[in-house]
Order: sequence, then structure tokens, then C-alpha cells
Amino acid sequence: MIRRRKRLGLRNCALFALSAPAIAAQADTELFFSDLPVVASVSRLPQRLADAPTSVTVVDRDTIRASGARTLSDIFRLVPGFQTFAASDVAARVNYHGVSDDNDYSPRVQVLVDGRSLHSPLFRGGMNWALVPVALEDIERIEVVRGSNTTSYGANAFLGVINIVTVDPALVRGWSVSTNQGSQGVHDYTLRTGGRLGEGGDFRLTYQQTGDDGLTPHTDLRYEANPDWRADSKTHLLDLRAHFQLGIQDALEVHLGHIIGREVNGRLVTEDDADKRERMAYPIRSRPDDPIRDFDQSSTWLQLRWLRTLSDTADFSLRYTHSVDKADDSFLHPDRLPPYRKVNEVGDRGVRHEIEAQHTFMPFADTRLVWGASWRYDTLDSDTVLYGLGTVSRDVGRAFANGEWKPLSWFTGNLGVSHEYDSLAGSHVAPRASTSFHLTPDHTIRIGYARAWRTPGTQDYKANYYYVETGGDAVSDWMANPDLPAERLDSWELAYLGEWRPWRASLDVRHFREKLSDRQMRLIRTGEQPSGLDNRPYSVQAVQDLRIRGYEFQFKWQPFDATRLALGHASIRIDNKNTALGERLAHSPDSNYRSSQRAYAALAEESAPRRSTSLLLMQKLPWGIDLSLARYWVGAMKWTRNTEVGNYNRTDMRIAWPFAVGQQRGELAYTVQSLNGAHFEQRMQRRVDRRHWISLRLDL
Repeated sequence: MIRRRKRLGLRNCALFALSAPAIAAQADTELFFSDLPVVASVSRLPQRLADAPTSVTVVDRDTIRASGARTLSDIFRLVPGFQTFAASDVAARVNYHGVSDDNDYSPRVQVLVDGRSLHSPLFRGGMNWALVPVALEDIERIEVVRGSNTTSYGANAFLGVINIVTVDPALVRGWSVSTNQGSQGVHDYTLRTGGRLGEGGDFRLTYQQTGDDGLTPHTDLRYEANPDWRADSKTHLLDLRAHFQLGIQDALEVHLGHIIGREVNGRLVTEDDADKRERMAYPIRSRPDDPIRDFDQSSTWLQLRWLRTLSDTADFSLRYTHSVDKADDSFLHPDRLPPYRKVNEVGDRGVRHEIEAQHTFMPFADTRLVWGASWRYDTLDSDTVLYGLGTVSRDVGRAFANGEWKPLSWFTGNLGVSHEYDSLAGSHVAPRASTSFHLTPDHTIRIGYARAWRTPGTQDYKANYYYVETGGDAVSDWMANPDLPAERLDSWELAYLGEWRPWRASLDVRHFREKLSDRQMRLIRTGEQPSGLDNRPYSVQAVQDLRIRGYEFQFKWQPFDATRLALGHASIRIDNKNTALGERLAHSPDSNYRSSQRAYAALAEESAPRRSTSLLLMQKLPWGIDLSLARYWVGAMKWTRNTEVGNYNRTDMRIAWPFAVGQQRGELAYTVQSLNGAHFEQRMQRRVDRRHWISLRLDL
């Protein structure tokens, strides 16, 4: 047992981060089902799934290709408990266990690429899914932690973690070019190359351009006679990752890149005709107070990571990250006085510096420990939302520790704790404990508890968005709430993980109970009117307590060498009640929460479908052809207070033919999404039609 544990960790803890992609790439395809993989995203220690303190879904390269996804957000349809939707005039979002709100971003699930958080001070502390800084072709695997993990990764890991591991540069040689061309304006181009850098270095460089026309507006008498929106999106990505072996003990990773994106914002004027059947022509005029305009966004990043092997039982890593995010959809509002006429609600600029140190060691033969600390410095500029405040800054310091104890072959214990100090949100301690009982080498029962915190975005604490209309009225649209508490999550889980090697099948079942306290909602008027303003402003308030319970399972089976099946299912129920503040506002005649309470309650309780199921079939056909079918069944839910979407089914298909011409290899593929026809995913006014495209890849 001790000998095996030395193989799993210790000095390899750091090397695992570098070599895991290579190991996965070299593994036989049957290992997808016949052996539980090693993951490092839960406790920061490489562990078997059976030893990890919570459930993890591993999405490998084969599954990413087979899913037929063009965008990263689409992949999470395959993960139990996750929700997403097709982008239209708004970017896609990814939620876990619901808890959606009127935020255009996803602030409650941490998203990492090679250890770098993609959450931004500019995007309300959330993830902007329109600016994904990695091409799907460069992803080796995605580890999705289905459960809170503030202990390991801080406040944004509130409900879960998405950890994206990219392809090791040492595995990329030569040139590869690919393109997608299809309906609804799909036009994507990717160029990738890699090679040696001196004696001890390797690099991978990718340029990618993606674009489509979004969803097509339809004249639909049931939901929207004349659509008032437009959709279009384009991105350009440049991504460089390099790895240098500085000696026997030292390695250096360099990761830098830049992505720019353009979408369309605004609304069109619609004719107010009593007979909707007479309003069939598309409107052509922009609304003066919200005109059709380009929404430009960009992100630039640099990450340096030094890894040092201290001994056979210890290693150390030091990481520095710098990122700059920008956004601009500004326009001139015709009804405001000149100093307030320029409106740019998302902009302007968010900057982050972060440094993190981590030490992994083995104090005893049956114990592994990892501990570390980080410091983050965020700044935010917004002439509209932070009017007159200039640059607003925020410091976050954090210390963390995780330990694994395995005194017996049938028992694994995990303990973890973190302390985080936020200059705006105060101090919070996040503990976690779990015990795993290995009934046999292939069957495990796990019981776990975790406490997590989510601190609001900088804008929620500092917003100062007001304006003066041409008539002289001073109007407040969004004001800060400096007393806003952090959201708190207490979660319990009971899980089973089993493997049937002769049948090449595995099953992961998770039962969860989560209590979310002080859930925050936007657009609340408390009834308090600031001095000098002519109305009561919107703010963010902690008005709800939620109880989330249910179960998830994922089943994988390889009945034949050429056939793979992956089935996922989630059943989620959310109950809501007011906090003490929410109860007071519900009875206040001056608060809009009183009149909108039913809508807020419906959003809380219906933010996740009661049931959702995914099924992926991967089949190898003669002549090397790969066929995959993905089927999704999603129940009714709400993404915002004023929208809803009913039950829908969706079928995606991909068929690919790998070929070789001399020394050159390539692949020709055809992908169709929504094969079974149109449906609605985000709201009943946004119809998702069938989309298909042809892909061609050449490896030179």
C-alpha cells in the first residue's frame, strides 16, 4: 500500500500537473471504463476518484469530440446537475444546481484553465462564457467537481469547480489546420503548431477565429410577433503555452494569450399594432435609449508557474497570474444631460494580479498534505456604474490546507480548511471533511460535509450608477450595498462509486442536501431614498434562504470494443423562504420586493429543472468512421425572473472519417445539432433551430 501511494503523489504531485495530459493521451481507450482515473481538482492532491472527497466528472478528449460541441459551454450538458443554453443575443451561461439570477455571468462555479481562474472583477465576479480563452482542440480533459470547493479554490468555487487541463506542449508537433463551415453563419478557423524550444523547452501556439449568426429571430405569434433583438458573435483567440525543464528538479510553465469578441447589444423598435398578424415585417429602427450596437470584449493574460521537486516526498510550486479584461458597448443616451449621456454598463476595465504558493509533502507513510497561500489584487474602472469613483481596488488573501489520511486499505479520510480575508467582504473560514469506505477495491461509499462562501462582485459593494435627465430629475439606477453579507452554503453528500471490470462499466451516484443562506438578488428597491436623488435605487440584497436536495448519477458502459455509452441524470428540488431582511421587505409598501416576491420565489425554486438526463453513444463503424449521438431531456426552468422555458428534448449527431494521404493525416466530419427540430432553451422567445456544419482538419 505504501509503495503504491508513493507512485500517486509526493514529488509527483507537481509533476502530475505537467504529465497528466501525456498519461491520458497514451492510455488505452478501454481505460475510460475499466479503470477509475486519477484527479487533482478536489483537494489539490492527485487522487483516485474513490479517494476524492466529493464527486467528479471527467470529460476526456474523445468525449469532447463526440459531443459535437463548438463551444465550451455545450459540453456541460453531459454533466449531471449542470444547466446551459444556446447563445442568442446574450452569451451562454453555465450553472450547477440552478441558483440563477439576473446576472449575465456565472459567479457560483469556479472555472480554471491550467490553474488560472477565469472569473473577472469586470464581469461581476463571474465567468464570461463569450470569452473562453482556450480552443476545444487544446483541451486534454476537463475535471468537473460536483460539489462546493471553497476550501481549495476560494469564494467562486461555491457550488463546484470546472478545471480545464490543456494539452502538454511536448505532445504537439508540426502544424494542424482546421475549419468548420455551416448553417446559421458558422465559420471557424483554427491553426495550431508546436515544437521544441532549445534543449529543454516545448511550446504550443494556437490561433482560432470563430463566428456565427446566433439564433435566427422568427416571427412567432405564440411568443413574439416582431422580434426586437439581433444576434451575431465573433471571437479571435491567440494562445501560447510553453514548458521549460530547467534541470532535474525545476520546471517552468509560461502561458499567455489574448482573446477578443464582438456581439450585438440593444433593442429594435416594434410597431404597436393591435393585430399581431399585420406586424410580420422585421422592425428596422433601433430604440434610442437602447440602440443596436456592437459589444466589444477582450481578455489578455499571462501566467508563470515554477515547480520544484524538493525530495521524493515533497514539492513546491509558485504561480503568478496577470489578466486584463475590457468591455465596451457604450452609446449616447438621448434623454440624459451631457455629463451622464455616455452609457457603458458592462465596461470599462478590470485588472487582476494573483500570486500563489503551494507545498505538498508526506509527513507519514499513510498521510499526504498540501498547504499554501495566495494574494489577489483586483482593480475596476467603470465611468457608468462606478461614476465619479475612479479606480476601485480590492485585496483578497487566502490560506488553505488539505490532507488525505489512509491508514487502512478500506478507509480514506479527507480534511481541509481555508481562511480568506477580503478587503470588501471580510473574513470567512471554509472547512470540509469526508470519509470514504472501500467496501471492496471496486466499490466505495463516501460521506462528506463542506461549508462554502460566495462573496459578491466589486460592483455590488461599490456601485454608484445615477444620472440626471434632461428635465432635471436626478435618478439612481444602481447603488452600492456595502453591508451585503457573503452567501453561505452548507452541504452534505452521501455517494456511491462502483466499478464492474468484467462488464467494463462504472456507476457514480451522489445524494446531496444543501442549505444556501443569504442568497442575493439584484434589482431590489429597499424603500430608502438617497439624499439628492428623485427615486429609490436598485441594489443587491440578501433576501432568500434556499434548501437544495436531490440526487445525481452517471453510468458508463463499454459493452463492446467499438461501443461506449455514458448516461447522466439529475433530480433537483429547491425550496425557498425569505431571510429576516426579505421578510421585512416583503411587507414594506416602499419596496418592489413586496409586489415582485412571487416572481423572485419562482426564480429561486425553478432555476434548475426538476429532472434532466443526458445520453451519449460513441460507436466505431467500418473504415474507421466514428459515429456519435447525444440526446438530452431537460425539464422546465427559469433563467431570469421574467422568462421561462418549458421541457425540451435535443439530439445532436456527429459522424467523422479519419483519413491519411501519404504522411499527412486528417479528418472530415459532419455535425448536426438539434437534429430533432426546433425548441427553446433560454426563454420562449428564443427558438433554437437545427444547425449543422462540415469540419475538415489536416495535420501537416
